[in-house]
Amino acid sequence: MAWGPRPRRRVGVMGGTFDPVHHGHLVAASEVLESFALDEVIFVPTGEQPFKTDRDVTQAEHRYLMTVVATASNPRFTVSRLEIDRPGKTYTIDTLRELKAQMPDTDLYFITGADVLPQILTWKDADELWSLAHFIGVTRPGHELDTSGLPEAGVSLLEVPAMAISSTDCRRRVAAGKPVWYLVPDGVVQYIAKYGLYRRGSAKVDDFSRPRPRMTTRARDERSVKLPPRAVGAGK
Repeated sequence: MAWGPRPRRRVGVMGGTFDPVHHGHLVAASEVLESFALDEVIFVPTGEQPFKTDRDVTQAEHRYLMTVVATASNPRFTVSRLEIDRPGKTYTIDTLRELKAQMPDTDLYFITGADVLPQILTWKDADELWSLAHFIGVTRPGHELDTSGLPEAGVSLLEVPAMAISSTDCRRRVAAGKPVWYLVPDGVVQYIAKYGLYRRGSAKVDDFSRPRPRMTTRARDERSVKLPPRAVGAGK
């Protein structure tokens, strides 16, 4: 009996700060997974970001664990900690090269906010990015976006109603003592309360507040992702 070629896998890679992860992230990943017939979506919480100087970013371990809690019920979502564990600067081009090397029979779909797409032209080795992954910009309905200069075949836009939710607004609500129920998953609401995250003047000391040398040197100049081991993540 003759066997045909094995179908290529289609994997979405969703990088972000996830501070905190919210329903907009989850709905966006779910919509992309369905619309582009993906096999799975890998969530990759970022490490330290030197370009986010306007605020303190929550410790990486918290953001990773909140993302694990948020995605645990979906077997087609996984979470990688490779980005938060990797020392030194990470560029998207280096990440995608590694992903292609480790998954040669997989088509990659890099998921990001649509507002980030114009910035890609300034990223390291930007001309090569389009040959490594198809970029999907998720945006709220009715949002106008200038895609001039971007390769038409390398970029897709997808409207997602829940993108009106923002991590910034969630943090502000918690700081003001307002609820974030139904904006973020229930487990994340409880996690935020348990560790006293985002509260102004909170005296609560958590288990992750002690310095960890391997995390303090991490930085990144742009949004990027890493291939997680199959044993790492949620729902796998």
